[in-house]
Amino acid sequence: MIDKIPAATRKNAHLDLAKKAVPLDHMPHPLDAITLPYCALPEANLSTINISTSWLGKQLQAPLMITGMTGGTSRARKLNQFLAAAANKHGIALGIGSQRASLQASESQAELRQLAPDIPLIGNIGGAQLAAEGGLALAQCAIDDIHADALAIHINPLQEAIQPEGDHDWHGVRAAILAAKQTLSCPILVKEVGAGLSFDVVDMLASDGIEMIDVAGKGGTNWAAVEAARQTPNASQLYEPFLDIGIDLPDAIRGARQVGEPLFIIASGGIRHGMDASRCLWLGADIAGIAGGALRALEDENGVCHESRLDDYLSDFIQQIKLSLFLTGNQSITNFRKMARICQNYVD
Repeated sequence: MIDKIPAATRKNAHLDLAKKAVPLDHMPHPLDAITLPYCALPEANLSTINISTSWLGKQLQAPLMITGMTGGTSRARKLNQFLAAAANKHGIALGIGSQRASLQASESQAELRQLAPDIPLIGNIGGAQLAAEGGLALAQCAIDDIHADALAIHINPLQEAIQPEGDHDWHGVRAAILAAKQTLSCPILVKEVGAGLSFDVVDMLASDGIEMIDVAGKGGTNWAAVEAARQTPNASQLYEPFLDIGIDLPDAIRGARQVGEPLFIIASGGIRHGMDASRCLWLGADIAGIAGGALRALEDENGVCHESRLDDYLSDFIQQIKLSLFLTGNQSITNFRKMARICQNYVD
């Protein structure tokens, strides 16, 4: 489908609307129902809690990833550069937003690998775009451009259906993902963007050999609502009954973990702080993914970037994960996961 407005205008509108979609502290979140066991006599030292983990052959200082948000505009490029430097500094993974627009405009983002040489850097392309003519070649270009450690293929039929410029024909997407798994030069990560992956879809993907997913459950930025907000009141009314479709983040994590090992699960969907991230790990996620909070910490309402503010946000977030482990009586993330397996009784 031909864009009805310039892609850069649409992507900048996405950023502005996503920044306004701030989860309110007093509003309930599905993760609020998850209670970690409190230990009043921890055999642990808060100052030496170890939350490091490995992924894609690289060591993370924390089980955390800034997930892909945006790409294809000068503003997005600037934001991604700040995010890459910050992620590398804190030793967490980074996913970038869709690379289609920048690649089609012959604009490289190779500097992101230079800014983030030590961490997993994840490329990104849409599932419907992958299934289109030339999709596999475009995907390989996305990998090559940033020397990606993995490629995220985002599947977002709800958002695309509401977006006037969206991809509405989803025939062949599963086959394209399988072809990507078999032919591309790096591992494949399949992700939703905020409506969640069901057990059935995760099981289907796992049967096709996909070993990494981002369940991206409900609870964070509602991209269906963002797309509806860009349209006329009549169009918004049309889509209103569909804006709450999706799977709550805790349910998405539990469903994915039931599929079993060796599935690597990223949990994203409105994670507000390190306690939320720890709740996701408790439910069976391998790492947690954040997006909107990092964006709001970096860029203020006037579009000015604050590198120090992002640095403080990530430092506090990581310390909150350590504090969560300490208060459950665990010195390391390994022990925390062992306790969770016993209590949650999920498949190992």
